[in-house]
Amino acid sequence: MAHRYSEIYRQISRGVDLGLVAFSFVLAYFLKQRLPLGMAGLSAGPNYYLLLLLMIISCNFSFKFFRVSDGGPEGVIKLLLRQLKGVFVGVIVFIVAVYALHITDLSRLFLILFFCQTVGLLFLKSRLLDLLNDRFHGFGSQNILIIGSRARARDTIRTILSARGEPFRIIGCLDVDPASLGKVVADRVKVIGTLADFRDILYANAVDEVIFAVPMNEIDNPNSLILIAEEIGVHIRILPDWQIQQVMYQGATADIVFEQFFGLPTLSFSSTPRQTTQLFVKELIDYLGSAFGLVLLSPLLLLIAALVKVSSPGPVIFTQERSGLNGRLFKLYKFRTMVRNAEELKDELAEVNEQDGPVFKIKQDPRITSLGRILRKTSLDELPQLFNILKGEMSLVGPRPPIPSEVEHYQAWQRRRLSMKPGLTCIWQVSARNKVSFEEWMKLDLEYIDNWSLLLDLKLLFKTIRAVFFTSGH
Repeated sequence: MAHRYSEIYRQISRGVDLGLVAFSFVLAYFLKQRLPLGMAGLSAGPNYYLLLLLMIISCNFSFKFFRVSDGGPEGVIKLLLRQLKGVFVGVIVFIVAVYALHITDLSRLFLILFFCQTVGLLFLKSRLLDLLNDRFHGFGSQNILIIGSRARARDTIRTILSARGEPFRIIGCLDVDPASLGKVVADRVKVIGTLADFRDILYANAVDEVIFAVPMNEIDNPNSLILIAEEIGVHIRILPDWQIQQVMYQGATADIVFEQFFGLPTLSFSSTPRQTTQLFVKELIDYLGSAFGLVLLSPLLLLIAALVKVSSPGPVIFTQERSGLNGRLFKLYKFRTMVRNAEELKDELAEVNEQDGPVFKIKQDPRITSLGRILRKTSLDELPQLFNILKGEMSLVGPRPPIPSEVEHYQAWQRRRLSMKPGLTCIWQVSARNKVSFEEWMKLDLEYIDNWSLLLDLKLLFKTIRAVFFTSGH
């Protein structure tokens, strides 16, 4: 999924870079008028609005040519050199255009100021993005498992890891030959198992994508491996070769398309939505919506926190480890609605569990405090999860995040509900809740994934607001 966003991020990055060009131009204009030692002032002859437009157009072409806004394999020095070349050529093209239009009296010092400021701003922006990428690497990254350990696998690993700024992490390789176990394939990426371990590795790790970088005729039954990945919602890529006919696979839920991956043609199998632009907008709404919600609801959050604190002994916020996107573990936040030793009392209540499957739920749970019943009825106990959304661990709408011990008892098809980022609310949350069986609950989540759209998210958000106001929670 992260790779599908790359072009969108690239376009946004170029837009930001051109915005910095415009800002630098305006800043140079005002600075030149206020320089000391007789260097201040600008000629009133040129039309500076026209010059600004010419500079943006020139830099746009130059930035595209030198890939100033793209990721790349270089370090800090090479990045700076690439930005220097991009801005320098942009200014040269601008000067040529100015002379072609017979515009005179343009200050050379003004252009020097613009050049230095623009390079500095672009470099600072790149470093800031690198720091943010490092800070939020865990949930923003795409975890990849490589099938193969020879030349094709090595080339694939190096191609992926050389893309600076792309959020990919290769967890290891699987090989046909058990003798390859522990072998370093490339860039410290090792063989961590054989094809016989395929299912166990997918279950035990947060794997987003599997890339087959091995001739398909070397795998006894490639279709069985694809079926395992499809069933749990893991994206599959195959690097086509002369043995591609070995894959005669008709997916039950996966869309099958040919897709470019870092310039490599791949056969792609995906059991999750492919509406790349809509999914990008969904993430944008998540970040903006959670930030706005935390600001808007801050008085209510503080009030509830105070009430929880005085109503019963224990912490205000209850944290619990949950399984997120493709099995990533994270700490979920809720207002505490139970007594302090609720987890210890759970085993004593196992016999009165009213939910089938691995989930534990009781309508009249004796561990819930009096305030907790109100918070649960109104679903206000879930509000701290806005912080989870802001951290990128959750979404506003998506399947509810399960406890890892529950996931261990999932059937293979039920694991596919982890293939989309978990949400604050979903179909089960606003319609059926405890009235359906565990299996029906899982099917509702898969129905959401298979029929996802921004409009569906909007409908579920409105239903959630209505459920809160009519206190229909449990």
